[in-house]
Amino acid sequence: MKTTLIIQARMGSSRLPGKVLKEFAGRPMLDWVVRRGSRAKLIDDVLIATTEDESDRPIADWANANGINVFRGSVYDVLDRFYHAATANGADRIVRVTGDCPLIDPGLIDDLIRFYDAEGADFAANRLPPPWRRTYPIGLDEEMTTTAWLTRAYHEAKELYEREHVMPWFYNTPGRCVVRIMDHDPDCGAHRWTVDTPEDYAMMTELFGRIPDPLTVRWLDVLKIVEECPEIERLNENTHAKKVDIIDERSQAGRF
Repeated sequence: MKTTLIIQARMGSSRLPGKVLKEFAGRPMLDWVVRRGSRAKLIDDVLIATTEDESDRPIADWANANGINVFRGSVYDVLDRFYHAATANGADRIVRVTGDCPLIDPGLIDDLIRFYDAEGADFAANRLPPPWRRTYPIGLDEEMTTTAWLTRAYHEAKELYEREHVMPWFYNTPGRCVVRIMDHDPDCGAHRWTVDTPEDYAMMTELFGRIPDPLTVRWLDVLKIVEECPEIERLNENTHAKKVDIIDERSQAGRF
């Protein structure tokens, strides 16, 4: 069983354009996601899934220059992009993360894979987007399924938000498949460690400056830092996660 980590990344963020190649501690954010994700012991390979749009050529060029597999597909139909990335890669199972989460935790990725297997899941994640609750910090988000199930979603998902957000088809209809959510106790879901706005970028820049080794730091160590220095998270305390059915306005008008 080949398990591939697929990192979703594009330059055309509506709230912070070019964010995935912005730097922390001397490296592009996408580099931290790749390097940290690659440390997961149960991942066989890593693939960046970006778009065919000319604005995303810098991502493809950066990946090629650094020997990282990259697939270019649909801009707004991200489910289409993931399906073709997974099948072209020959993946049996995929773990999805996004390129704006530089503190993605390799140990947590391994935990999700073990959880997926132990639970007999068809889809597993460590959170669901609003309006569902979460118990891990935003920025540690990971989702897992098989390419066979992804193929079914690709053929059956019809709503725009199902196409743009990749995985809602799995969990928006109870009973469609076996869904399992890996929770954490105590609840740490109020923390936000992702980069989607200028305020997020300012927070993450400050946070990276406090981390001795950003490559190997575990998420619980990051938690200790922000608990000891609460002023860090005040920098982006007014930024909130998007709801599951919110879509990019640019994806409308028949772009799928």
